[in-house]
Amino acid sequence: MHIVVVGCGRVGSGLAAALADQGNSVSIIDKSARAFRRLPDSFPGERVVGSGFDRDDLERAGAVGAGALAAVTSGDNTNILTVRIARETYEIPNVVARIYDPRRAEIYQRLGIPTVATVTWTIDQVRRRLVDETTMESWSDATGQLAIVEQNLPAAWAGRPLRELEEDRLISVVALTRAGVPRIDARDLIGQEGDILHLAVTKVGLDTLEHKLALDADDSQPDGDTVGGPRR
Repeated sequence: MHIVVVGCGRVGSGLAAALADQGNSVSIIDKSARAFRRLPDSFPGERVVGSGFDRDDLERAGAVGAGALAAVTSGDNTNILTVRIARETYEIPNVVARIYDPRRAEIYQRLGIPTVATVTWTIDQVRRRLVDETTMESWSDATGQLAIVEQNLPAAWAGRPLRELEEDRLISVVALTRAGVPRIDARDLIGQEGDILHLAVTKVGLDTLEHKLALDADDSQPDGDTVGGPRR
């Protein structure tokens, strides 16, 4: 696939090199020829001095027929304009814009423009490393309304059906890692000590999830014939 990267800063140069290493055809655009010094000497792609919203420059970079474009300059407006041109003029199917302003990122995401909110992501990553939390988000969408949560199974949940963690329209058990082996049939399993859960949770469902995970030890044993039954 041919991919166009607009912006040859630290992110753009690293992205272009990584994509090329995967065997993709890559062109990179930057308004400064000096920026291309960030690329490794072995970079095989086309270097275009120009602008991501100039059609001549985009076409020199292979926008016609390209499979993807990433706009990762330091300017939000430039990145948004670039991906709109890529999508509307050149019908490039996969586009993404790097956005610094979290409020703009959410608006553009709702308008159907894929964005990466740099500041929001950085804040979230730093916060997670500073503050202990009951649950740990490993991914969230640009609106902040949906998250994939990684959670060590609390001891009180060992021996309980994991589907009991689910809540309609709020929480869904997606997968788990057990003894180093990932499994996607998690909701059909009985919890075991050492399980690492992956759950899809809406923003309004986070409190519900934390309440469920805080199950009292007195409630840790399931009712009926399930006690002492076989585990999967």
